[in-house]
Amino acid sequence: MNSLDNTKVIKKLDPSDVLGSIEMLGEQLNSAWQEFKAVKIPKNYRQINKILINGMGGSALGSHVLRALFFDQLKLPVSIINSYSLPASLDKKTLYIISSYSGNTEEPISTFLEAKKRGAKLFGIASGGKLAGLIKQGKIPGYVFDPIFNPSSQPRLGLGYSLGAQLALVKKLGLIKLSDAEVSQGLKTISQFNNNFGFAKTEAKNPAKSLALKAFGKSLAIVASEFLAGNAHVFANQTNETAKAFSSYYLIPELNHHLLEGLKYPKTNQQSLLFIFLESKLYQPKNQIRYQITKKVVTQNKVKQVSYQLSAKTKFEQVLEALLLSSYVTFYLAILNNTNPTLIPWVDYFKDQLKKIS
Repeated sequence: MNSLDNTKVIKKLDPSDVLGSIEMLGEQLNSAWQEFKAVKIPKNYRQINKILINGMGGSALGSHVLRALFFDQLKLPVSIINSYSLPASLDKKTLYIISSYSGNTEEPISTFLEAKKRGAKLFGIASGGKLAGLIKQGKIPGYVFDPIFNPSSQPRLGLGYSLGAQLALVKKLGLIKLSDAEVSQGLKTISQFNNNFGFAKTEAKNPAKSLALKAFGKSLAIVASEFLAGNAHVFANQTNETAKAFSSYYLIPELNHHLLEGLKYPKTNQQSLLFIFLESKLYQPKNQIRYQITKKVVTQNKVKQVSYQLSAKTKFEQVLEALLLSSYVTFYLAILNNTNPTLIPWVDYFKDQLKKIS
């Protein structure tokens, strides 16, 4: 029996229930969306000319998805930083969002006092820790969530909370159009693709398991465009942390201006590299043409590739489809790598060493 269809193998390698966290993306998203209706936003928070979001790793994934998905709706710039420092542009007209799943991420938390000093309009999103304490004490407006739908406790697998909260926040500020009906339909889409990608669907009929098998033993180059750009970032992050495998991501049309010349060397690219193209009929027509030509160039360089055609009806629903795809593929890839998808030993080692030196 294929290990991806073997219940015993899954239970052995996934004691923290990463699979359960993936399955509950819809519950995470809906919980944040509904609970946020009770969150009070100061009236002057509408008086902004830019949004700056600070988060690290899994805590920042929702921000990348939000920015790409609503690129054509947001009439003010949205920037994402992962830093101890604040840009000179941060001022009284900046909505400054601190996103920390644990509430203790040192880089964004360390900027709190400086951002407050500059008069930025602060908002926090956390499940606990120092940031949740600041929110509960009234020192910063924010949303504190109870991560009951993320049994693995890994931020990258609880991105439904940060994404749902950020969507609700910008909606409440009148910056995007997203209705309860659209979110409800999105939840139905999640349910549909949970069935398509979930463990119960055997490898022969499961696109996510099939893609994981093709990705096994390869370094991945994730390619996407436009509203799915954030999904490419998520896919690469999840490949690193969940599957413990190397991955990077590129965006069409930008990659057409440089990456195509980088396929020839080293010659090991032909054996080690796999391009994963996230394609959509909702992309601009010119970009859809670019995918066909790009795939020809990759093939002519004898580098392996695979495409996944998004099939959900709307951009929002395709984003959710792609989130599930990457979550399941990287989970199955971890199983093929015979590794626990929850554990992040090198990240933990790094943090431990940093504390000792600091």
